[in-house]
Amino acid sequence: MSEENDSVIKYGTGNIFADLGFPDADTHLLKAQLVTRIQNILQDRKLTQVEAGRIMGISQPDISRMLRGQFRDLSVERIMRLLTRLGCDVDIVVKPQGSQPPYAAIHLEAVAG
Repeated sequence: MSEENDSVIKYGTGNIFADLGFPDADTHLLKAQLVTRIQNILQDRKLTQVEAGRIMGISQPDISRMLRGQFRDLSVERIMRLLTRLGCDVDIVVKPQGSQPPYAAIHLEAVAG
């Protein structure tokens, strides 16, 4: 006897939050991408959450929550400031869709010290 496979493959949009029906999915994806950068920096520098908290000016429990995906209450701007406190430069690029360089970028420099 032959069984037919009734499975249907559904391709995602590239934004898991949109695929799952989250409200404001684009912003949630951006936050997740920025938090992933923070996590990578902490791993690369072998920083503990306590050390990272001192650098970023937030508590270890706040870092733990953020790294576990609980960042809904954090704004994109706040996450970008955390990145600058870790010594990263953040560039924001606004350009017409499909346009090629040159375009102007808004640059947020890393905080010294």
